[in-house]
Amino acid sequence: MKRAVVPGTFDPITNGHVDVIARAAQVFDEVVVAVAASQKKGPIFEQETRVALATEALKDYPNVRVEGFNCLLVDFVRQQEAHIVVKGLRAITDFEYEFQLTALNYELSKDLETFFIMSPPKYMYLSSSIVREMASMGGDVKRFVPECVEAALKEYFSHMY
Repeated sequence: MKRAVVPGTFDPITNGHVDVIARAAQVFDEVVVAVAASQKKGPIFEQETRVALATEALKDYPNVRVEGFNCLLVDFVRQQEAHIVVKGLRAITDFEYEFQLTALNYELSKDLETFFIMSPPKYMYLSSSIVREMASMGGDVKRFVPECVEAALKEYFSHMY
């Protein structure tokens, strides 16, 4: 069985993330969406909430499961008995950053392979930080995130607008 891990902070999960995960689910037997604790990034949602939102957003994909993690990615991948990491790429800046991480992960675990999935044009501009910014100003994020995320963002930012 080919199991792949799709890591990220997912603060929050967007339709761009869902697209990458859905496409990975077509290629691999099982996809583990790995929600990083990422405390240094200062996420607005707790890890448990991000896991729950991703689980809800991905419920229609039977070969996808969501797990939180708070360790080195290579260690989490080993724990999952996987050897493949899948990352989405939107632009050249993504590639440069992911290229560095891929090289480091390879040094830490020679049997780890990274697959990149290019975002389609309609998601190339989309990021969690843009969605958070829009939502914080009362913007309509409906077309950028799953319904459960839209509701969570409205609740989170309800005191602001």
